[in-house]
Amino acid sequence: MQSTRTISSPVKRDGGLAEREAARPIVHVLADSSERLSAVCSILEERFTVAGERLDTEAKLSQVPFAIVVRAELRDVDNIAAIKKRATRLAKAKKRIFLVEHSSHVGISQAYALGATLVLPGMVNRTRLLAALSDPAKPLPVSSGDPAQPDNAVETAATAMASMFTAVALGEPLDVDCARQAGRQIADHITEHGLSEWLATVRRHHEGTYQHCLLVTGVAIDFGLSLGVGKSDLERLYSAAMFHDIGKAQIPLAILDKPGRLDAEERALIETHPAAGYEFLKAHHRISPEILDAVRHHHEYLDGSGYPDGLCAENIGDIVRLLTISDIFAALIEHRHYKPTMPRTEAYDILCGMSGKLEKALVRSFKQVALTR
Repeated sequence: MQSTRTISSPVKRDGGLAEREAARPIVHVLADSSERLSAVCSILEERFTVAGERLDTEAKLSQVPFAIVVRAELRDVDNIAAIKKRATRLAKAKKRIFLVEHSSHVGISQAYALGATLVLPGMVNRTRLLAALSDPAKPLPVSSGDPAQPDNAVETAATAMASMFTAVALGEPLDVDCARQAGRQIADHITEHGLSEWLATVRRHHEGTYQHCLLVTGVAIDFGLSLGVGKSDLERLYSAAMFHDIGKAQIPLAILDKPGRLDAEERALIETHPAAGYEFLKAHHRISPEILDAVRHHHEYLDGSGYPDGLCAENIGDIVRLLTISDIFAALIEHRHYKPTMPRTEAYDILCGMSGKLEKALVRSFKQVALTR
């Protein structure tokens, strides 16, 4: 099957037309199927010199284009790896437009993590795509079906999450500074706007594992702020929260996104994520032992009934205790398309009922975070 599609400038035409054709900007199209590639190329051909290739072939396009348009499923690790192999060419393009068709904002975050300058969500729209490739001062037509855009703190954090999960999936180095900067932005946002606004914004714009990680980080930060922890302890807390579920990058999406209850085998696989995250992160010398401890042990309980190591109270540190409460609460109040969102009062009642598993004094202190902040 032919893997590239190129529309070149004509040479045997009258001089004026040939010059106009030769002067047309070059746009490269990358797609994960021939059908997607052809559909985008056909939109662009009348205005641009277009060259395209499938992601599952060897990179062959050598010219530096004015723009690159990517149309691919960004929850596919092979597609992500193929795009990253073309990172040098991507970086040279003035415009890097990703067409993300599925409704999940995970794909949008992933696109920005891969270097997008603009993401167009939803079904491919000819008018919007051509407008995005034309005068940068020209506003994009607004579709009534487009989701409202979240603020920068949410998208910065989600992009950092996408970058982290991609690094684990591909076995690449982790950008620790990016994650910490995102955590600082979340802390600043919550300090200014409060926890409730953060929770509402995250649930409105994200789903699944990313939503959970963003909720946990926000809840943990607000818990730390309510307790008056120092700056360095707050940084350790939000770093631990950002990293805590990174081991889930090695678990199939069909299990992570499964609606309803997991069976015993699926549950056992999910329970490997704390140790998997710890094993990945321990090779990064800039991640402190306290954060590693929190990543590995955020599912441990004071009575020894947790996992992966069955620790008891005396072996569970303060950051872990705070993170565990934040993690449980965030999981309870997540928005999921297949069931109603649990009210915060009900979620807090469940925490109060976990006698012997969570530190009572901390659960009492968490009440204002859970109900009023």
